Amino acid sequence: MSMGQTDVKLRRNSLRPHRAGSLTIGEKVFNVANYTFFILFMLLCVYPFYYIFINTISDNTLSAKGLILFWPQGIHIDNYLQVLKIPNIYQALLISASRTILGTFLTVLVSAFLGFMMTQRKMWLRKYVYRYFITTMYISGGIIPVYLLYNQLGLLNNFLVYILPGMVSAYNMILVKTYVESSVPDELQESAEMDGAGIGIVFFRIVLPLMLPILATLAIFSAVGQWNNFMDTVLYVTNDDLHTLQYVLYRYLSQATALANAVNSGSMSAEDVGASIQTAESIKLTVTMIVVIPIFMVYPFFQRFFVKGIMIGAVKG
Repeated sequence: MSMGQTDVKLRRNSLRPHRAGSLTIGEKVFNVANYTFFILFMLLCVYPFYYIFINTISDNTLSAKGLILFWPQGIHIDNYLQVLKIPNIYQALLISASRTILGTFLTVLVSAFLGFMMTQRKMWLRKYVYRYFITTMYISGGIIPVYLLYNQLGLLNNFLVYILPGMVSAYNMILVKTYVESSVPDELQESAEMDGAGIGIVFFRIVLPLMLPILATLAIFSAVGQWNNFMDTVLYVTNDDLHTLQYVLYRYLSQATALANAVNSGSMSAEDVGASIQTAESIKLTVTMIVVIPIFMVYPFFQRFFVKGIMIGAVKG
């Protein structure tokens, strides 16, 4: 075989892909290290929630002493049953669920429409309106002016105080605007307008169905914010029938902590408190689980859209 033929054969062999199972030692070491790292990282992320859960269903005495680390002991559900006996908790759950569902839907819809309108070059005073929204991200009137405004609008002790203020978000609008400019061709709107479609038809029938990734991202942001927020209840709501689940659990948690502190300070005996001193820490963990579980149930349905939506909506080009 001539030297030229040998060079051609070696070149062909170098261009051939590796056969399955023919990884080099370096590649195998890298794969093992890579999988090991990500498995350990996953365990570090999951363990805190697992730790909280096993402590909520374990013996409260052992949990208070910090002896429950990996496996539950003395399994029971009394902590959850005790929390479910809180007065008005079911009404509060209904309020939290209602504000989360309705608030998320309206926030996503309004943010999507505003972001879409900010891409319309023929919109009157579009640049000034856009700059006005941006200004609200940096300048706020403060708690007292907002409270006085809500009072004049009749939003105090009103369920709408949970919905209306959060419907318009400059940050969400920017994400949608950037997403539409980056991912939705202008030719689609132009062809629809040539067929006689108005701005409403263009938005709802053409643009909105193409915005699913960014809409899912906004839905996660809004749902988590609506579900976890209780400061608006503290500031603007005194009617017990409008208290949210987070606020009710916060009050209950404060009462349990106060009882534990009273026993520890000696102003009350453990016999007077009963099992409260044993369950004060467990109540904290139980409240944490109750608040987090709904988000765990919702997030998997939107997770596959989240990364794509936030990346495309945040960077143009």
